[in-house]
Amino acid sequence: MAAEGAGTPATTLEFGAGIARCRLECHGRGNALSVELVRGVADALAQACARTDVHTLLLHGAGRHFCTGFDLASLPQETDASLLARFVEIELLLDALWRAPVRTVAVGHGAIVGAGADLFAACDVRMLASSASLRFPGAGFGIVLGTRRLACRVGPFRALRWVSEGTQVPAAEALATGLATAITEMGPENDAHVDAALALLGDLGVARETFSALRATTDDGAADADLAALVRSATRPGLKARIEAYATRTAARRGAK
Repeated sequence: MAAEGAGTPATTLEFGAGIARCRLECHGRGNALSVELVRGVADALAQACARTDVHTLLLHGAGRHFCTGFDLASLPQETDASLLARFVEIELLLDALWRAPVRTVAVGHGAIVGAGADLFAACDVRMLASSASLRFPGAGFGIVLGTRRLACRVGPFRALRWVSEGTQVPAAEALATGLATAITEMGPENDAHVDAALALLGDLGVARETFSALRATTDDGAADADLAALVRSATRPGLKARIEAYATRTAARRGAK
C-alpha cells in the first residue's frame, strides 16, 4: 500500500469470508484524502475485484473520523494543475466504486466531510454511527464533485441544497433521506463497530458473477459527464487561491466559536 509517512501505510487491507476490509489509516489527519490515501483505496478496490473469492469491499476508518475530505496539508506546494490532477484521481476512484463489480460498503463514524462524504455516498451499503455527521462543502471553493451521485441517493433538490449550503447532515437525517442505509451504535475509536456493521450486512445473496452482471444492467452511463463537470469546475483559473480562501474562512469560523 501507499505510505502516509515513513513506514506508515495509508491503508491496510484484510481478506476473509468473501469480504475485503480496507481501513483508512491516516487518522493523524482525520483520514483526509491525500494522494497516498486515494491510491491506497483504489489499490484495495483493484485487489478486491481481481480476486474471484471476494464479493464485498468494506471501507472504514481508523481513529476518530471516517474521512474528513480533501487533504490540504500539501497546499502550499500545490499548483492549480497539481490540484486538478488530485481531484481527477478522486473522481476516478468514486466512479470506480460506483460501478464496481463487487458490493461496496462504507462504515462511517465521526466527521465525514467533502470528498470523504462523496466516498461514503458512492458505496452500495452505507452504515453510520448514530453520532456521525456528513457535510458536502466542496462547492465552497468552486468544485463540482459527487453531486450527481448524491442526488441519486437523496433526490436532486435535497442534494443541491446540501451542497450549495454546506449543510451538516446528522446520522438520523442521513438515514431518513436515504444517504445512509443503516444506523449502528459505534465506538469512535473501536474496530468493534465494524464487526457490528458486518453482523447487519448479511450475505450477498447472489454469486459474484451475477452481482457483476446486475451492476452492468444498472450502469447510468454518466461517468464521462461526472468527470467533465469536475474538470470544468476545477480548470477555472485560481483553483489554489479559492481553496486557500476557503481554508482561511473555515479557520476563522472555528476560531470564532
